[in-house]
Amino acid sequence: MRIVQLRRNRLFHILIGSTLVLLVLYILLNFSSDNHMNNIKEYWAQGLGRKQIPVLIEGLGNYESRDISVRSGPGEGGKPHILRDDQLNDVQQSESDYGMNMVCSDEISLSRSIPDTRPAECKHWNYPEELPRTSVIIVFHNEGWSVLLRTIQSVIDRTPSKFLEEVLLVDDFSNKENLKGDLDSYIEQWDGKVRLLRNYERQGLIRTRSRGAREAKGEVIVFLDAHCEVNVNWLPPLLAPIAENRNVMTVPVIDGIDHKTFEYRPVYQEGHLYRGIFEWGMLYKENELPRREAKTRAHDSMPYRSPTHAGGLFAINRQYFLSLGGYDEGLLVWGGENFELSFKIWQCGGSILWVPCSHVGHVYRGFMPYTFGKLAQKKKGPLITINYKRVIETWFDEKHKEFFYTREPLARLLDHGDISEQLAFKERKKCKSFQWYMDNVAYDVLDKFPELPPNIHWGELRNVAIGSCLDTMGHAPPSLMATSHCHGFGNIK
Repeated sequence: MRIVQLRRNRLFHILIGSTLVLLVLYILLNFSSDNHMNNIKEYWAQGLGRKQIPVLIEGLGNYESRDISVRSGPGEGGKPHILRDDQLNDVQQSESDYGMNMVCSDEISLSRSIPDTRPAECKHWNYPEELPRTSVIIVFHNEGWSVLLRTIQSVIDRTPSKFLEEVLLVDDFSNKENLKGDLDSYIEQWDGKVRLLRNYERQGLIRTRSRGAREAKGEVIVFLDAHCEVNVNWLPPLLAPIAENRNVMTVPVIDGIDHKTFEYRPVYQEGHLYRGIFEWGMLYKENELPRREAKTRAHDSMPYRSPTHAGGLFAINRQYFLSLGGYDEGLLVWGGENFELSFKIWQCGGSILWVPCSHVGHVYRGFMPYTFGKLAQKKKGPLITINYKRVIETWFDEKHKEFFYTREPLARLLDHGDISEQLAFKERKKCKSFQWYMDNVAYDVLDKFPELPPNIHWGELRNVAIGSCLDTMGHAPPSLMATSHCHGFGNIK
């Protein structure tokens, strides 16, 4: 009897082993394609009763809109809305007040249709049914009424309700009357889905966003500017990578909305992908996706790594953002916060992905219609340059700091404040060096912006008799120079 039992056990083990081998062969044979590994991952995910990764299918994806109705009216389909000649005076006044044509915006529906600017392949992705609930944070200061409301309405209209925890508005001490009681009354229609917080003194974009992050309810937070229109199926592609890895920040592709006509159009050439980089004066730039990154993806519509981002629009796990310290509170108003967060994420174990299947339209103002006010008076020197210096003194190696000071020599004289807390964070988190970041993430920066030799001379060319200086007037060389007041901001040649 014992011998029979042993034989039965051996036969049972052989049978189980053979079954597993056949199962593996079945999977390999049925998923033999260029993307078979992704299909195998999905097969196992389904077998475990969950879907954790997006899947490309032949039909429309699970969150794609089936509404193909055609609408007519001002600005519908994202077309430019041209005003009458007799409205010119009102237009000029609105552009002076808001940096954009609010007369035009006011005549366009808050829920207008816009063109689907995504790559065609994006319509065929199935995203996980369970994704984190999200707070969309919109900071504003004296924003135009209809532009702000259209931003909110587009989020409500084009976001799956099961993923939208709230739209969180944070007012940075606006003084426009309609942004007070009228706004409180207007958002009541959404029964708490849209919340409003107010600052009772001006804090600036950076600190106001940080407040929004602290008070948000969602597992993920998405920051949007107050003059945006989200495109179709914009949120699931941003959430899916974060659901898979909470230490990922995702960035949508930004489309342009004309500040005069409100025409909605893509910014980038069709079929070309770009990612965020920078030059040594800390101006934000973009570069076409390097082959080294492109070849890591099975499909052109999949997310890809980017060294940095423009700063206005992105998604991130809320607890992860707070664990990074959020934004550096020593940065004032705006400027440099996009670099500070990007360097911190990459050097301290996270990553940034640009997402081709998420598109958001953004109004690029004709000019900034307000000043930094009392916030700028707290610092001596140009505020944005001070912010840049604070970022590079925290995150750059000594070698790379010198490239910045070659481009901005007067920055050496500016007080960037106490950064001991930021340096302690780097030490505590065992963050990688900036050289590691340049070698492994931002390796294409040097192709566009090579290392800079030290300056031989720098300073002002001043006419002491009249107190004027030669200035490039902001034009890139080669260009004619002109005389200007001696501002000491460092862009004189």
